[in-house]
Amino acid sequence: MRIAPLATVKAQLSAYLEHCKEEGPIVITRNGKAVAVLLAPIDDDDLEGLLLARSPRFQALLDKSRASIRAGKGLSSQQLWDAVARRHGEPKNGKGVSPPRKPDQGASVKGHKKRERD
Repeated sequence: MRIAPLATVKAQLSAYLEHCKEEGPIVITRNGKAVAVLLAPIDDDDLEGLLLARSPRFQALLDKSRASIRAGKGLSSQQLWDAVARRHGEPKNGKGVSPPRKPDQGASVKGHKKRERD
């Protein structure tokens, strides 16, 4: 892991971005104290995980959910899918809402556009 002062990173941002992709995160300092980390996400999923990990709203939601589960208020898998069916209305065939398939089970993601890279 490399450490660099903010002024240097600002002056040579492109070079630091390349270094970050190849070598890993760079700790950015101001007056000798760490103020930021520059890192290159591996892919869109990695980026989403990084953003959610730092989101106070998402962390509060996770904390609330964990407390609810500890208190015995969690749902079983079947209860979850029954609740989804009630919320979104059951299909006319009456079979309810099925859990999503994993990609390796031959399901495709409809309507998902691949993001263009900079």
